[in-house]
Amino acid sequence: MAGVTRERHETVGERLRRLRGERGLSQRDLAVPGVSYAHISRIERGERVPSIKALRRLARKLGVSAEFLETGADAPADQQLEVRLRDAELALRLSDGGEDAERELRRLAAEAEAAGYVDLAARAAGVLGLAALRRGDHRRAVIVLEPVAAELAPAEHPDFFGVLARSYVGVGRTEDAVALLRHALEEVEREAPENAALAVRYATLLSYALSETGDLAAARELVVHALHRAQETEDRYTRVRTHWSHARLAAVAGDTHTALASLDRAVALLEATEDERQLGRAHLLWAEILTFDGRGDEAVPHLKTAERLLGAAPDAEDLYWLRTEQARAAAQLGRAEKAIRCAREALELIGDTDPAERGAASWALGEALGQSGDLDAAAAALGEAVDLLAGQRLWREAAAAARTLVRALEDAGRGRDAAAAQARLAGELEPHVQASADAAQRLRIPQPSR
Repeated sequence: MAGVTRERHETVGERLRRLRGERGLSQRDLAVPGVSYAHISRIERGERVPSIKALRRLARKLGVSAEFLETGADAPADQQLEVRLRDAELALRLSDGGEDAERELRRLAAEAEAAGYVDLAARAAGVLGLAALRRGDHRRAVIVLEPVAAELAPAEHPDFFGVLARSYVGVGRTEDAVALLRHALEEVEREAPENAALAVRYATLLSYALSETGDLAAARELVVHALHRAQETEDRYTRVRTHWSHARLAAVAGDTHTALASLDRAVALLEATEDERQLGRAHLLWAEILTFDGRGDEAVPHLKTAERLLGAAPDAEDLYWLRTEQARAAAQLGRAEKAIRCAREALELIGDTDPAERGAASWALGEALGQSGDLDAAAAALGEAVDLLAGQRLWREAAAAARTLVRALEDAGRGRDAAAAQARLAGELEPHVQASADAAQRLRIPQPSR
């Protein structure tokens, strides 16, 4: 009983000193980044009240919960897991956790699953999947996210479903992305019909996935639906999504004027939010539309703005997109050295995680190498680009890369290879382009994440 009374009336400082002594730790041993031994001494003497962040860091090192360190009583297990999950997610978002934060998330997912906390386990998996996506590792994101998707409600976890859908597209499983988002939209409209913002979010994501399959008619229908539902809400991001999707869909259909007009509206709304990351992505999309239209000189200011807004440590996904578009613009302007440097950096970042991205970067590299006079290397890069883009059914891009390949082979004096490339262009690629007015480039822009 005496022990219980002592614990009940202990101060935080007394409890900290007792736990430290029980573990044989000095104040210097217990010190952690942001909580010095001198600060620990002041807490133990009752001269300082520890912040929540300090409590969590000290509790982690002592092997107890922050709740216990603060009050002497443990929170329920699910609340402890919830706190740990928020801490690990924050560490990842602030880029100060890295591998340690990911290991903690894997432990959390396993502990939550073993304890039967299905929602917490799925949320931990979702954060891990987002971390993988930000590294550009779509395959890993699918591996982490796919097993728990059935356990989550789309109305409660739109970030999770958005990340999984983007990852499906990244690994070439676009039909799975369509099925996932169609199910999510149907469930949201059934379970939360009053939530117009959420319906718009899923509708625009689904339009993105449908346009990847070439079904522009269905994508257009969804965008019209989204525009109608957006009138029911004043949420700024809901309106950004509708203009963004409309811009993307118009660009895919080859209507550059409409695309840029819609994107201009999205940019104006984003400028009012001070959301620099999404605004940077909008300028990247603007540059991509222009470079595909052969207007590299007009794309350059948008690329400079995007690079500034994305900051010194952008996600891998944003960085390789930026470098690819910088390479394309530089190649169009005859700046071969810069184009080669940017394209090679993009390829290194992409690795083998995204065939469509790799195809776009290889195309830019091949164009630049041809300008530098390295025709054999240019032909190799362009050949890889054609194979990758055709493999992803990006027929217009594949055909354009193939035309560049034919010229490079002819310039290199490789007439037989040039004839074979021309035959493939005429027999395989151009018929696909001509067969569908919907065939167009893949715009590599994710939807605004909020």
